[in-house]
Amino acid sequence: MKKILEELEGLKQKDQLRKIPQIESKSDGKIVVDGKEYINFASNDYLGISTKKALRDEFLKNADYLLSTASARLLSGSSPEYSALEKTVADLWGKEAALIFNTGYQCNLGVISALVGKDDVVFSDKLNHASIIDGMQLAKGEFIRYRHFDYDNLEKLLESKRRQYKRAIIVTESVFSMDGDVVDLDRLIELKKKYDCLLMVDEAHAFCCYGDNFTGLSKGRDVDIITGTFGKAVGSFGAFCVSSEAIISYLINKARSFIFSTSIPPLNIAWSNWLLTEKRSFLEAQKAKLSELTSSVHRLMESRGIETVSGSHIIPIIIGENEKTVKVSEKLRSLGFYIPAIRPPTVPEGTSRLRISLTADCRLEDFERMLDLV
Repeated sequence: MKKILEELEGLKQKDQLRKIPQIESKSDGKIVVDGKEYINFASNDYLGISTKKALRDEFLKNADYLLSTASARLLSGSSPEYSALEKTVADLWGKEAALIFNTGYQCNLGVISALVGKDDVVFSDKLNHASIIDGMQLAKGEFIRYRHFDYDNLEKLLESKRRQYKRAIIVTESVFSMDGDVVDLDRLIELKKKYDCLLMVDEAHAFCCYGDNFTGLSKGRDVDIITGTFGKAVGSFGAFCVSSEAIISYLINKARSFIFSTSIPPLNIAWSNWLLTEKRSFLEAQKAKLSELTSSVHRLMESRGIETVSGSHIIPIIIGENEKTVKVSEKLRSLGFYIPAIRPPTVPEGTSRLRISLTADCRLEDFERMLDLV
């Protein structure tokens, strides 16, 4: 216990000690924390779906679904709702099959740890999400991290290391979760073909925000494995992997985070499928609103001479030091803006930041006023 207390004190001294915020309610573009309402620039509910009461009421009016499966899917925890949603997602990308996981974390963890055996290797962008890193650490094979977006560095690694392994997988996010920058998929596809690799793309922050048919950056591209989540832009819960029938069958038999998890309640699965099938026009309208807002925000920042690596709805304001970042976040909170400080280990040392998430319900004038106050 003494060591635990010492480590907690160490985190506190470095301004890295985290506490769960007491969130009382959310509405379109707003959040109530500790009894006070704020403009919410911290949400991953990119299309604003989760706060739409009228939408929720319409779905629940005729909903008659179990609130628990009480089992893993390979036992008695599956249902027709799962098959329907998996078909919907596979059809979006024009792929053979899909498999639902409980969370995006469990999905990436399970896919990578299952597919990478002792004679295999993963080549991973250095800024990939923790779920990808943890999946590589659990895998029995090797993993090699290339410098973020440095595809020449990746090619040198492939050239020198690829022949030492049987199967190789290149793994990347499409829109990166902390910097909001966008991958060069054409270059990765070129390298995966040249060096006989599989290519895995995590579309968590692009699904339903970009691309034809809500499919982010990867539809119609030579991408072997696509992962994503219903818990962000879809305003639901759960995650998915889309791929060939062979790979999905392999995951059903080998992915421990799928095999040994009680499955998501059918109510949530049906809600996701209803949104993606019956409410496509609403999602498209919200997607268009987000796209317009994102373009306007980037034009505003450019007009003010503010540089950013972001090319998306995720916009980092990198401050650097933990203490200074926390103080800026607290100042903005006192002025009515909810933008928590993002610190290591979520981001590299020395890059603490405010991570601004634009949603379809955010307003340009609020963003402009926030910039005036930073």
